[in-house]
Amino acid sequence: MNDLNDNEVYWWRPLDDVEPDTRGKILFAAYKEIHSQGFQAASLNNILAHTGVTKGALYHHFPNKTELGYAVVDEVIARHIDQSFIQPLQNLENPIDGLIELIRNSGNVFSITDINLGCPLTSLAQEMAPIDEGFRLRLSNIYEKWHQSIAEVMTEAKNAGKLIDEVEPYTLAVTVAATMEGALNAAKVAQSLDKLYHCGCGLIQYLQLIQKPE
Repeated sequence: MNDLNDNEVYWWRPLDDVEPDTRGKILFAAYKEIHSQGFQAASLNNILAHTGVTKGALYHHFPNKTELGYAVVDEVIARHIDQSFIQPLQNLENPIDGLIELIRNSGNVFSITDINLGCPLTSLAQEMAPIDEGFRLRLSNIYEKWHQSIAEVMTEAKNAGKLIDEVEPYTLAVTVAATMEGALNAAKVAQSLDKLYHCGCGLIQYLQLIQKPE
Protein backbone atom coordinates (compact mmCIF):
# COMPACT_ATOMS: atom_id res chain seq x y z
CA MET A 1 0.00 0.00 0.00
CA ASN A 2 1.21 3.48 -0.85
CA ASP A 3 1.09 5.78 2.19
CA LEU A 4 0.65 9.43 1.34
CA ASN A 5 1.84 12.36 3.40
CA ASP A 6 3.08 15.06 1.02
CA ASN A 7 0.93 18.16 1.49
CA GLU A 8 2.83 20.45 -0.85
CA VAL A 9 2.04 19.10 -4.31
CA TYR A 10 -1.20 20.18 -5.95
CA TRP A 11 -3.21 19.06 -8.96
CA TRP A 12 -3.48 22.60 -10.31
CA ARG A 13 -0.37 24.50 -11.31
CA PRO A 14 0.17 27.38 -13.74
CA LEU A 15 0.15 25.84 -17.22
CA ASP A 16 3.04 27.81 -18.65
CA ASP A 17 6.43 29.01 -17.55
CA VAL A 18 5.37 32.63 -17.21
CA GLU A 19 5.23 33.99 -13.68
CA PRO A 20 1.52 34.32 -12.84
CA ASP A 21 0.14 37.82 -12.42
CA THR A 22 -1.52 39.03 -9.24
CA ARG A 23 -4.89 37.65 -10.26
CA GLY A 24 -3.38 34.28 -11.11
CA LYS A 25 -1.56 34.12 -7.78
CA ILE A 26 -4.80 34.82 -5.95
CA LEU A 27 -6.63 32.12 -7.93
CA PHE A 28 -3.92 29.54 -7.26
CA ALA A 29 -3.86 30.32 -3.53
CA ALA A 30 -7.66 30.33 -3.38
CA TYR A 31 -7.83 26.97 -5.14
CA LYS A 32 -5.42 25.44 -2.60
CA GLU A 33 -7.29 26.95 0.34
CA ILE A 34 -10.69 25.81 -0.94
CA HIS A 35 -9.39 22.34 -1.80
CA SER A 36 -7.95 21.83 1.67
CA GLN A 37 -10.58 23.62 3.79
CA GLY A 38 -13.75 23.67 1.72
CA PHE A 39 -15.26 26.88 0.38
CA GLN A 40 -17.22 27.91 3.47
CA ALA A 41 -14.26 27.46 5.81
CA ALA A 42 -11.74 28.96 3.38
CA SER A 43 -10.01 32.01 4.83
CA LEU A 44 -9.31 35.12 2.78
CA ASN A 45 -6.58 35.98 5.27
CA ASN A 46 -4.84 32.67 4.52
CA ILE A 47 -5.14 33.36 0.80
CA LEU A 48 -3.60 36.81 1.25
CA ALA A 49 -0.82 35.39 3.41
CA HIS A 50 0.11 32.88 0.71
CA THR A 51 0.12 35.46 -2.06
CA GLY A 52 1.63 38.47 -0.34
CA VAL A 53 -0.95 40.73 -1.98
CA THR A 54 -3.03 43.30 -0.16
CA LYS A 55 -6.71 42.99 0.64
CA GLY A 56 -7.32 45.91 -1.69
CA ALA A 57 -5.64 44.05 -4.54
CA LEU A 58 -7.79 40.99 -3.86
CA TYR A 59 -11.00 43.00 -3.89
CA HIS A 60 -9.87 44.80 -7.04
CA HIS A 61 -9.98 41.47 -8.89
CA PHE A 62 -12.75 39.76 -6.91
CA PRO A 63 -15.42 41.89 -5.19
CA ASN A 64 -16.26 39.21 -2.63
CA LYS A 65 -15.44 35.67 -1.54
CA THR A 66 -18.26 34.14 -3.56
CA GLU A 67 -17.03 35.71 -6.80
CA LEU A 68 -13.55 34.39 -6.02
CA GLY A 69 -15.02 30.92 -5.55
CA TYR A 70 -16.86 31.16 -8.85
CA ALA A 71 -13.62 32.16 -10.59
CA VAL A 72 -11.82 29.15 -9.09
CA VAL A 73 -14.51 26.90 -10.58
CA ASP A 74 -14.57 28.64 -13.98
CA GLU A 75 -10.87 29.29 -14.46
CA VAL A 76 -9.09 26.58 -12.50
CA ILE A 77 -11.23 23.48 -12.06
CA ALA A 78 -13.09 23.71 -15.38
CA ARG A 79 -9.86 24.43 -17.24
CA HIS A 80 -8.14 21.38 -15.88
CA ILE A 81 -11.04 19.01 -16.35
CA ASP A 82 -10.99 20.19 -19.96
CA GLN A 83 -7.24 19.78 -20.42
CA SER A 84 -6.90 16.54 -18.47
CA PHE A 85 -10.06 14.63 -19.40
CA ILE A 86 -11.81 16.26 -22.37
CA GLN A 87 -9.15 17.43 -24.82
CA PRO A 88 -7.31 14.06 -24.80
CA LEU A 89 -10.47 12.46 -26.22
CA GLN A 90 -10.53 14.65 -29.31
CA ASN A 91 -9.66 13.25 -32.76
CA LEU A 92 -8.83 9.73 -31.60
CA GLU A 93 -8.03 7.09 -34.18
CA ASN A 94 -9.56 4.40 -31.96
CA PRO A 95 -12.07 5.93 -29.49
CA ILE A 96 -12.26 3.02 -27.04
CA ASP A 97 -8.51 2.49 -26.93
CA GLY A 98 -8.07 6.23 -26.42
CA LEU A 99 -10.50 6.29 -23.49
CA ILE A 100 -8.85 3.25 -21.94
CA GLU A 101 -5.46 4.93 -22.27
CA LEU A 102 -6.82 8.08 -20.63
CA ILE A 103 -8.13 6.05 -17.69
CA ARG A 104 -4.87 4.14 -17.47
CA ASN A 105 -2.91 7.39 -17.31
CA SER A 106 -5.30 9.22 -14.98
CA GLY A 107 -3.21 8.29 -11.96
CA ASN A 108 -0.50 10.55 -13.35
CA VAL A 109 -2.91 13.52 -13.46
CA PHE A 110 -3.57 13.55 -9.74
CA SER A 111 -0.96 14.52 -7.18
CA ILE A 112 -0.32 13.14 -3.72
CA THR A 113 -2.26 16.03 -2.23
CA ASP A 114 -5.24 15.28 -4.46
CA ILE A 115 -5.32 11.76 -3.03
CA ASN A 116 -5.12 13.20 0.49
CA LEU A 117 -7.86 15.77 -0.09
CA GLY A 118 -10.03 14.11 -2.73
CA CYS A 119 -11.44 15.34 -6.03
CA PRO A 120 -11.87 19.14 -5.91
CA LEU A 121 -14.79 18.99 -8.33
CA THR A 122 -16.64 16.41 -6.23
CA SER A 123 -15.86 18.16 -2.95
CA LEU A 124 -17.21 21.50 -4.13
CA ALA A 125 -20.26 19.86 -5.68
CA GLN A 126 -21.10 18.10 -2.43
CA GLU A 127 -20.54 21.21 -0.34
CA MET A 128 -21.93 24.05 -2.44
CA ALA A 129 -24.38 22.73 -5.05
CA PRO A 130 -27.20 22.27 -2.49
CA ILE A 131 -26.86 25.78 -1.08
CA ASP A 132 -25.63 28.12 -3.85
CA GLU A 133 -27.19 28.23 -7.30
CA GLY A 134 -24.18 29.97 -8.83
CA PHE A 135 -21.89 27.15 -7.77
CA ARG A 136 -24.43 24.51 -8.77
CA LEU A 137 -24.83 25.84 -12.30
CA ARG A 138 -21.10 26.20 -12.85
CA LEU A 139 -20.33 22.73 -11.52
CA SER A 140 -23.21 21.21 -13.49
CA ASN A 141 -21.81 22.77 -16.65
CA ILE A 142 -18.41 21.16 -16.03
CA TYR A 143 -19.98 17.76 -15.47
CA GLU A 144 -22.16 18.05 -18.58
CA LYS A 145 -19.22 18.99 -20.81
CA TRP A 146 -17.26 16.04 -19.42
CA HIS A 147 -20.18 13.65 -19.93
CA GLN A 148 -20.81 14.89 -23.46
CA SER A 149 -17.16 14.48 -24.44
CA ILE A 150 -17.17 10.84 -23.36
CA ALA A 151 -20.58 10.26 -24.96
CA GLU A 152 -19.26 11.55 -28.28
CA VAL A 153 -16.40 9.05 -28.11
CA MET A 154 -18.81 6.23 -27.25
CA THR A 155 -21.16 7.24 -30.08
CA GLU A 156 -18.29 7.26 -32.55
CA ALA A 157 -17.21 3.82 -31.37
CA LYS A 158 -20.75 2.44 -31.58
CA ASN A 159 -21.30 3.84 -35.06
CA ALA A 160 -18.05 2.18 -36.11
CA GLY A 161 -19.36 -1.16 -34.87
CA LYS A 162 -16.88 -1.39 -32.02
CA LEU A 163 -19.42 -1.54 -29.14
CA ILE A 164 -22.14 -4.05 -28.40
CA ASP A 165 -25.64 -2.90 -29.42
CA GLU A 166 -26.96 -2.66 -25.84
CA VAL A 167 -24.64 0.22 -24.94
CA GLU A 168 -26.26 3.66 -24.68
CA PRO A 169 -23.41 6.19 -25.13
CA TYR A 170 -24.56 8.96 -22.78
CA THR A 171 -25.48 6.52 -20.00
CA LEU A 172 -22.07 4.92 -20.32
CA ALA A 173 -20.40 8.35 -20.32
CA VAL A 174 -22.00 9.36 -17.02
CA THR A 175 -21.00 5.99 -15.54
CA VAL A 176 -17.38 6.36 -16.67
CA ALA A 177 -17.04 9.87 -15.24
CA ALA A 178 -18.73 8.90 -11.96
CA THR A 179 -16.47 5.88 -11.60
CA MET A 180 -13.36 7.98 -12.16
CA GLU A 181 -14.54 10.45 -9.51
CA GLY A 182 -15.45 7.67 -7.13
CA ALA A 183 -12.03 6.11 -7.57
CA LEU A 184 -10.35 9.29 -6.34
CA ASN A 185 -12.69 9.50 -3.36
CA ALA A 186 -12.05 5.85 -2.48
CA ALA A 187 -8.34 6.60 -2.62
CA LYS A 188 -8.90 9.60 -0.33
CA VAL A 189 -10.60 7.47 2.32
CA ALA A 190 -7.89 4.80 2.11
CA GLN A 191 -5.11 7.42 1.77
CA SER A 192 -3.61 5.13 -0.82
CA LEU A 193 -3.21 5.00 -4.58
CA ASP A 194 -4.17 1.33 -4.50
CA LYS A 195 -7.90 2.07 -4.60
CA LEU A 196 -7.39 4.39 -7.57
CA TYR A 197 -5.55 1.66 -9.45
CA HIS A 198 -8.16 -1.01 -8.63
CA CYS A 199 -11.07 1.19 -9.73
CA GLY A 200 -9.24 2.10 -12.91
CA CYS A 201 -8.53 -1.53 -13.72
CA GLY A 202 -12.17 -2.46 -13.13
CA LEU A 203 -13.39 0.31 -15.42
CA ILE A 204 -10.94 -0.71 -18.15
CA GLN A 205 -12.08 -4.33 -17.87
CA TYR A 206 -15.70 -3.23 -18.28
CA LEU A 207 -14.89 -1.17 -21.39
CA GLN A 208 -13.09 -4.15 -22.86
CA LEU A 209 -16.08 -6.41 -22.17
CA ILE A 210 -18.54 -4.17 -24.04
CA GLN A 211 -16.42 -4.05 -27.19
CA LYS A 212 -17.46 -6.19 -30.12
CA PRO A 213 -14.86 -8.79 -31.01
CA GLU A 214 -13.04 -8.00 -34.23
